[in-house]
Amino acid sequence: MMNRFGLALVLTAIVSTQVTGTETSELIDSIQSVGQFGEGHPAAVKAVKELQTKGAAATLPILTAMDSANPLALNWLQVAFESIADQAIEEDSLSAKDLEAFVLDRTHHARSRKLAFDWLIKIDETAHGRLIPNMLDDPSGPLRREAVANVISEASKAKEDNVRLALWTKALSGAVDKDQVDRISAALKKLGQPVDLVEHFGMFTKWHVIGPFDNTDMKAFDVAYPPEKEIDLKAKYEGKNGPVHWEHYVSEKSDGAFDLAELTKSHKGAIDYAYTELKSSSNQEVEFRLATANAWKLWVNGELVFSREEYHRGMRFDQYSVRGEIKKGTNTFLLKVCQNEQDQDWAQKWSFQFRIVDDSGRAVTQSE
Repeated sequence: MMNRFGLALVLTAIVSTQVTGTETSELIDSIQSVGQFGEGHPAAVKAVKELQTKGAAATLPILTAMDSANPLALNWLQVAFESIADQAIEEDSLSAKDLEAFVLDRTHHARSRKLAFDWLIKIDETAHGRLIPNMLDDPSGPLRREAVANVISEASKAKEDNVRLALWTKALSGAVDKDQVDRISAALKKLGQPVDLVEHFGMFTKWHVIGPFDNTDMKAFDVAYPPEKEIDLKAKYEGKNGPVHWEHYVSEKSDGAFDLAELTKSHKGAIDYAYTELKSSSNQEVEFRLATANAWKLWVNGELVFSREEYHRGMRFDQYSVRGEIKKGTNTFLLKVCQNEQDQDWAQKWSFQFRIVDDSGRAVTQSE
């Protein structure tokens, strides 16, 4: 039977654990309360410093909190985690078992899982070889990138064509980053298996287009022409050079670019609107990725999500990335693409690339 002194020690330990847990939770809450414009910053700084003293027991609560943290809080939580983890390694108190379980739970945030993985491999040298091969379809982009790199390495060392072909094809199944896809595509082309990059990246190539509307002297970026007020694909409006109506076009460019100057007619001081739809089987958070050398605006389901009034600063793959959502059912997308009146050869480009990716970087295709 436990004596009073022993019972008192147990009760003290329980109370201490509860207080520590509560304190850790409160500190995390304080960090998560930091606002986009620095609201709550002093309290968050203080909380981070105190959280760093909580030891290895705080690592999992911090990682879990990263799942729902805003970008600023996410950075602060990572700082606290790394400080604690660094000390815990010295004290041999960082749990490889807990970190691995966290990494393997795909419901957690991609960044927190990658963070847990990076520290796991510091204390378990077998973890990389055991876990990475099974992550080709992982929802975490950084972890899947490592899995793809692993297969690329195998493919590069393979001697027989059929083995190389199988491995390069396997690598492509998980690849979403352009540098990796380009390398894999080049290797597969040499083996007689060219890759349809437009399909792989999910480029939107089917659009209804109407225009041109007037943009003389670049004065119409904020002028709301009729397509901004209604989408009626049977409607006719007065345009820059007379009546205009919607026409359907499909791009056949190898890079998925939708070339307005080529598909319609090249105009200067003009605006075209491009409209398309996407059917989704579920509500989901996504990134809208666009590239263009022109000024542009994007509306998703009737809401303006981003705009950029800049002309001829170059066009590159995934130039702009905008976080947003699509809903279950039919989603609508309206692009306003503006051309100015510069007459230099390099200022004649009037085109765009558009695609949508999910949180893992995989393409959400137009055929869905």
